[in-house]
This record gives sequence, structure tokens and C-alpha cells, in this order.
Amino acid sequence: MLGPLTVILLCQLVGEIIAKAGGLPIPGPVIGMVILFCGLVLRGNLSPELETVTGFLHRYLPLLFVPAGVGVITSLDLLARSWVPLAGAIVIGTAVTIAVTGLVMQRANRRHTPDHQEVQP
Repeated sequence: MLGPLTVILLCQLVGEIIAKAGGLPIPGPVIGMVILFCGLVLRGNLSPELETVTGFLHRYLPLLFVPAGVGVITSLDLLARSWVPLAGAIVIGTAVTIAVTGLVMQRANRRHTPDHQEVQP
């Protein structure tokens, strides 16, 4: 069980090093997750040990959000001062995400239907 956990933490460490060394705005753990994903895709399967560790982490994932929630609670005055830009960013970001997802799905449906005909619901 220690081996797979070490692999996960090493991927996070490498991601952190890449983010810091490259001055990237992407968090190191996100880069590490991409590295781990690519490794799993290249390997083609998930070892039973890694599956056990990831299942355990997934089961207790909500506990990892507690520090972030506490951080939000301690910054309520900042949120109160800048709620309009935050709400605008959330609404616009959601609208853009929905629009892009719709366009991608339309294009994917056209590619996977015979003679590029529209799919009937």
C-alpha cells in the first residue's frame, strides 16, 4: 500500500516542481494529476494496490475540503466586498462552459453519425 501512495505523491511532487520551475499559473497538484493520468493511460490498467489506495482517498475526499471551507469562512469580509465580480465570473464562466460543451457535443455527434446527419432525439 505504501508503493502506490508513493507513486501518487511523487507525481504531485513532480507537478509542483514543474509548476514552480516553469512559473506556471497551474497548481502543481493539477499537473501531477495529469502526469499520473498519462502514466495510467500508457500502462493500460490500474494495479489492485493503486485501486485500493485511490478508493480509500476517494472515500475520504470530502475531509480534504474542510481546510478550503475554513479558508472561505475566514475570508468572508473579502467575499462581502467583492461579491459582484465573483458572481459575475461564476455566471459568465458557467455560461461559457455550457456553450463550449454544447458546441463540442454537436461536433462530436456530427463526426460519429453516418453521412454527417443530425441525430434525432
